[in-house]
Amino acid sequence: MPRPIRPSVHFLSLNRSLFISSTPGSSRTLLLAALVAGGSVYIAAATGLYAQEVPLGDGPADRAMTEMTPDAMELPEVHVIDVRTPIFRDQDAPDDPSYTRENASTANRSNVPIMQTPIAVQVVPRAVLRDQQAIQIGDAVKNVSGVFPGFTFGGLAEEFMIRGFNTGYVSYRDGFRVPAVRLSLANIERVEVVKGAAANLYGRVEPGGMINLVTKRPQAESYYSLQQRFGSYAEYQTLADATGKLNQSGTLLYRINFEYLNKESYRDFGFHTRTFAAPTVTWRVTERTQLDVDFMYSGEGTREDYGIVALGTGPAPLPRSRFLGEPTDKVRMDVYNSVASLTHAFTADWQARARFNYFRRNVGDPQTFGTSLNELTGELQRGFYRGNAVNNTYMGTVDLTGKFVTGPLAHKMLAGWEYYGNFAKVNSISADASPINIFTPQYSTNNQSLQPYNFFIDQKVDWTGLYAQDQITLFDKLHLLGGGRYDWASQGTGTAFGTDQSLASAAAAVKTINNSRFSPRAGIVYQPWEWLSFYGNYAQSLGAANAAFDASGNTLKPEIGEQFEGGVKTSFFGGRLHSSVAVYQLTKQNMAVPVAGLPFSTPIGEARSKGIEVDVSGQIAQGLSLVMTYAYTDARSLTGDNEGKRLWNVPTNAGSLWARYEPQARLWQGLSLGAGVFVQDKRAGDNTNTFYLPSQARVDAMVRYRPSILESRLSFQLNAYNLANDYLYGGTLNDRFSLNVDIPRMFIGSIQYAL
Repeated sequence: MPRPIRPSVHFLSLNRSLFISSTPGSSRTLLLAALVAGGSVYIAAATGLYAQEVPLGDGPADRAMTEMTPDAMELPEVHVIDVRTPIFRDQDAPDDPSYTRENASTANRSNVPIMQTPIAVQVVPRAVLRDQQAIQIGDAVKNVSGVFPGFTFGGLAEEFMIRGFNTGYVSYRDGFRVPAVRLSLANIERVEVVKGAAANLYGRVEPGGMINLVTKRPQAESYYSLQQRFGSYAEYQTLADATGKLNQSGTLLYRINFEYLNKESYRDFGFHTRTFAAPTVTWRVTERTQLDVDFMYSGEGTREDYGIVALGTGPAPLPRSRFLGEPTDKVRMDVYNSVASLTHAFTADWQARARFNYFRRNVGDPQTFGTSLNELTGELQRGFYRGNAVNNTYMGTVDLTGKFVTGPLAHKMLAGWEYYGNFAKVNSISADASPINIFTPQYSTNNQSLQPYNFFIDQKVDWTGLYAQDQITLFDKLHLLGGGRYDWASQGTGTAFGTDQSLASAAAAVKTINNSRFSPRAGIVYQPWEWLSFYGNYAQSLGAANAAFDASGNTLKPEIGEQFEGGVKTSFFGGRLHSSVAVYQLTKQNMAVPVAGLPFSTPIGEARSKGIEVDVSGQIAQGLSLVMTYAYTDARSLTGDNEGKRLWNVPTNAGSLWARYEPQARLWQGLSLGAGVFVQDKRAGDNTNTFYLPSQARVDAMVRYRPSILESRLSFQLNAYNLANDYLYGGTLNDRFSLNVDIPRMFIGSIQYAL
């Protein structure tokens, strides 16, 4: 006779519905739901995707159900929870439809509830990426307030403006710095945006904030997905995702993501190809020790594109397709990334993690760009630059996290060490190029890339930081955050000009500058109720610009950021709907801007940004989810010849609204409809405010259908972008000769099958 069971049952506030499931690792899942409707009680018993409703009454089946005893059957351990509470859902499940996340890992280098974080952090989860068929970072962060596209060379290297300041062509992947590349989203679980000065944990971060891509991790439960996308301008993208166990015990897990992308362009001569592969292995060495090894390869072919030019006080009236470079400007970039992470839990409360990252970037990027324009004749004088660059970057971190209690105070401690070393060597060509008429272009037959190298760069960056922070909780309502980071930075740059020079000449000319600085951070959260938090923070940062150098090879002074911020966060409907409002003032000293087409920068002094940001995301009604943003950003120069003028690429007002609706009627099950609008007012095109990019609005839409056949593993989706076919602009390089042109009306369809 089976032994009596004593299941471990956990009850939350029950109202109209119960959800009972077996614990992780059970071979089967038993779902029982007690639904109260119209005075009748029903029991639903389900295994897998099949369910049967049985009314409770006086019949034999009802008596059998009510007369069951522990001796009658043996069940696994069960949990009873309120289905309205999404905290129990698997937020990393491939089909999770939620637009919200309860926690974020970037802001504090550990998984912390967003409601208890005294920093503005926004998460774009996989559901949003899937619904909008996002391909690269810009497709994701358009859903975050205060984040705008900067100049991207036509998409080759993504840059963004966060709270008025550019990111310096730097994004982060699992907390590691990734410079000057276009990162694929093929293996990305979610995108987290931390706003403000985050340098006291990550070092070389621009004071506006940082964008961190969180990768998909190996899972014990098998999952396989194959997706084919196809769209306008001969776009084809194949995506594959597979994860599961490598051995029966589940101590070895794997995941591999693959992408192949091939598309033409709405820009003359434009194209983009990419082959991407990212295998990952997790080894659960013991119950307390885990080793993760990741590898990533991305090989891209594209064309560097400076867009169009300004004419008078606005963009020149040119066709959207007009290319003002040369057809021979074909770029090849190969990126290799290897990461090893070792995590060990000493106790339930104390854990150490050591990580090592090697990143290699090989790129050849010929580019022809404008230098001056005769606005009467339309003749554009041009320059040419090609760099064959090899970047080797070594990064490492060691973190110690722990929890302990002192009297009424509960502590969450973090202490760590970080190293960043980047070593770059560049053989390049810098020369004049033939002029071109912007209205009637005639392209050159000369391939400038065949000229001998005449410009050489040797650059070395060593950056070491020690950081610590303590988040203290008092009375379960007050959370205090205090911490700081001390950095030692060494930057050496050597340049050599002339066909008789070499990389050895550049290495011999290296000039080194050393900087060190302490960057403090303090924050407070008062959470009177579970659904409401008030927060504030103060932070300083040592920024990334001391990697920049002027035309003489002199390293510029480091950029220093300082921020004051306050705001409120809310969580409604059992955590299904999140919102936040932030008010901030941010200043940046020793600001530098790049020189078009060259690796030089020019210092412009001090700038200030202040504003208000509103973000709302989640489910507002059954079947209806949305993401809504608004940002007011006043970003201006405070010193120099441009005192009082607006910073470039930053609209004063901007907002967005994206909504997805899933009809609840049985007839329409499997159907999802989505639509959104993304709006910006006019933006200064350069820091002297000689021209502006006009205000613009982009309307997108989506329809997806998952037929009931094959247990809804098959899905068909169609997305439309810029439905009005408006002439849209990306960012500029802070000059009149580099205005990126954004997409016209486009469509992307996809077919996906998942197991």
